[in-house]
Amino acid sequence: MTSSNKRLEVQTEDQTPHKWCVSLGEEPFKRFFGQTNPSVHKVFGEGSLFSPLLFGKFFDPSDAFPLWEFESDVLLSHLRSSSQSTVDWCQTGEGYILKAEIPGTGKSNIQVIVDKGKVVEISGPWKQQRDSKAHDWRCGHWWEHGYVRRLEMPEDADWNNIEAYIHNDIYLEIRIPKSQQGRDLPQGKDVA
Repeated sequence: MTSSNKRLEVQTEDQTPHKWCVSLGEEPFKRFFGQTNPSVHKVFGEGSLFSPLLFGKFFDPSDAFPLWEFESDVLLSHLRSSSQSTVDWCQTGEGYILKAEIPGTGKSNIQVIVDKGKVVEISGPWKQQRDSKAHDWRCGHWWEHGYVRRLEMPEDADWNNIEAYIHNDIYLEIRIPKSQQGRDLPQGKDVA
């Protein structure tokens, strides 16, 4: 079995006005998720990077989350105990790594965007738009057409050199290197 790796272009500018301006609330999500559409359950289901319930309580994935401030084993313990997590992240001496399974629908259209050097945004449509001239799906009830997860960048991130890959058309890997100053900082205990 051969493995395939495809490097994704990481965009550093996105001029889409009003994207993610409609927040996903808990009640609208419950109504939406109550549909019997299997694609909805695959994209937003338990353990998915794009689920509003990924971190154990409701959190709108279009809001930037400070992921790197948490250990994945702690934040995802409720999912790890039932083997439902398809997400992992870690920090190394060189940088930060996020790995996640991508929902089956729309993975060929996944985008990774660095927003103003402060947020890394992972998004893509899970549903084909019937009218190609329709407004951008990210500007309204975005969850009806696509998925997103916005993550705050670590303070020491070198956001100009982020790399993103799709492995075997299933797994997304994002590598965020540390800036030179971040690499020079000691890891762990302070030495007097």
